[in-house]
This record gives sequence, C-alpha cells and structure tokens, in this order.
Amino acid sequence: MNSILVIGASRGIGLELVRQYTDAGRRVIATVRDDAGRERVLALGAEALTVDVANPASVSGLAWQLDGEKLDLALYVAGVIRRPNALTPPTQQDFDAVMHTNVLGAMQAIPQVAPLVADAGGVFAFLSSSMSQIGSVPDSGSWLYRTSKAALNMAVAAAQHDYPGATLVTIDPGWVQTDMGGGGAPLTVEDSVRGLRSTLASVTAADKGRLLHHDGRRAAHW
Repeated sequence: MNSILVIGASRGIGLELVRQYTDAGRRVIATVRDDAGRERVLALGAEALTVDVANPASVSGLAWQLDGEKLDLALYVAGVIRRPNALTPPTQQDFDAVMHTNVLGAMQAIPQVAPLVADAGGVFAFLSSSMSQIGSVPDSGSWLYRTSKAALNMAVAAAQHDYPGATLVTIDPGWVQTDMGGGGAPLTVEDSVRGLRSTLASVTAADKGRLLHHDGRRAAHW
C-alpha cells in the first residue's frame, strides 16, 4: 500500500484529514509550517515534513523530501483568506499572501508531487471552492479569496493534460466551521472530512480536471 500526502496539515481540515486517514490504518506524510504543527501531526502517528507553501524556496524542497515515494493520494489543503471587497483594490501585501499560498504554492507543488501520484495511478486533490465560479459570486465579499480559488481551479484543470497518469481534481469541502466559515457554518470539520474521504474514494478517470463537492456531486468548471 502506498502513502497519502497532506500538504498543509498544521490544523483545521488538513489536520483532521491526517487524523482520519491514520485512524484508518494508512501511512500519512504531512507537511507543517512550524514545530507546533509538527507535534500535532506526530502525535497522530503521521510523518511530518516542514514546508511553508507561502515561501517558494521552502516549497521547492518538497521533491527531495519525497524522493522515492509513491502516493495513492495527495491533498493540497493549504490556504489563506483575506476579506477585502471590490470597493477598493487589494493591497500588494494581501494579494501576495493569498495568491502565493492558494495558487502559486499549488502550482509549485504540482510538478514535484504529480509524478509521484502518476507512478501509483493515484489522485491529487486541491481544496478549492465552488464559490469561485465567477458567474455565481453573490456579492463582493472575499473578492480576492474567490479570485484565487478560480485561478486554482483553472491551474489544476490545465495541469491535468501534462500528467495523464494521475487524476487531478479540485474539491469543495463545503461551508465548514473553520476560520472561513466561522462557528455558524453548517458543517463541522469532522463531517466535511468524512465527506471528502468518501468522494475521493469514488474518483474515477472520468473526473480528471473536474471540480467535485464533498458530498459527491460533480460540477462543470466553466
């Protein structure tokens, strides 16, 4: 049995993915930003790598840390949110923080991780959002975050053509009780991750490059 990689496992959905997959008896490799995240991951029985997806130099070292691995499943969970709206342009600092983590980090991870997934005929999934579909944005709130997720969806769909041996998908975890959704969101982190795991277990080659939902629904990107 090959390994599972969770990129962005310091807390929240990423850490819960580690917890549920290790509980299921899988070997999990998880990336964390700091020592606190490393301790949480190690306590669950997973292996920890230190990677900061907001730092291009840090992400560039992922390939050698994974040398020789075959991955049945890789998940890019790292993300950051800023809440500017369209009434004023985003600051350069906010733009860099969101785009580096949500989009550039993923684009730097793809050529390092996708070949290891392709070797196992596995799945590389990126947590995204159906809210990013431009035509369905109901208001100007979280303008920059939604833009970054639209870019991520397109980047993953475009990258699929270069890695035919792997199945690359974006997946919407739902409205979850995290920093994004807050305590009033309908889904707990545990329930969202159970849905994500079920959906990912059902992925077939027909899903390549698609946007999926945590509850198993398939969606067109465009």
